[in-house]
Amino acid sequence: MLEINKLHHVDCMDALHDIPDGFFELAIVDPPYGIGESSRRRENNKTDKWGNPHKAKYAPEHWDDKPESYEYFKELLRVSQNQIIWGAHHFISKIPIDSPCWIVWDKRNGSTDFADCELAWTSFSSAVRKFEYLWNGFQKQAPEVRFHPTQKPVALYEWILRKYARPGDKILDTHAGSASCAVACIWKGFDWMAMEINEGYCAKAQERIEWAFKEAESERAQMRLEGI
Repeated sequence: MLEINKLHHVDCMDALHDIPDGFFELAIVDPPYGIGESSRRRENNKTDKWGNPHKAKYAPEHWDDKPESYEYFKELLRVSQNQIIWGAHHFISKIPIDSPCWIVWDKRNGSTDFADCELAWTSFSSAVRKFEYLWNGFQKQAPEVRFHPTQKPVALYEWILRKYARPGDKILDTHAGSASCAVACIWKGFDWMAMEINEGYCAKAQERIEWAFKEAESERAQMRLEGI
């Protein structure tokens, strides 16, 4: 089985078969929705509200042309005890399990042609919950480098971990993308495993993960100095 607390450049379907049943307490995944988001070219030379330049360029790719297979969701449910699956309203027939607990991320887009919210299916039995966080192109609630077209903020994953993860849980992310989930796990002290098939995104995500480890260690060192 792949190593814990590490990002792996791998096809998740190859890796999932080697993971024991229920090994991960929680899977938080953002698989392809099948809406062609990755095949649209974007260029942005604007600045954000802090004056930082944004020159993100996403060349057309095809990893979002179709959602993951039924076999993927079968394996995901096998290796994890609970799941949070972003974009499931696009492919709910592939899961297919009813849930009273969906997560609504209100991106506070305002009057734009982007979706006002994103939805995540969960295996939990609690009520629907909403998280509000501005994430509209180059406008963000807090500064964050963006290099992936479907990147989500670290703050969203930190909120999810506070709400749905328990101390000691191992977290699985089969489609790491920009590694926001891994960064949140590092900062919140959770063991995790992340997978990413795209070589370019995997390399950038690895740099971000190394930075997150350094930030976490720096914070722990500061707490030791302060006797916390």
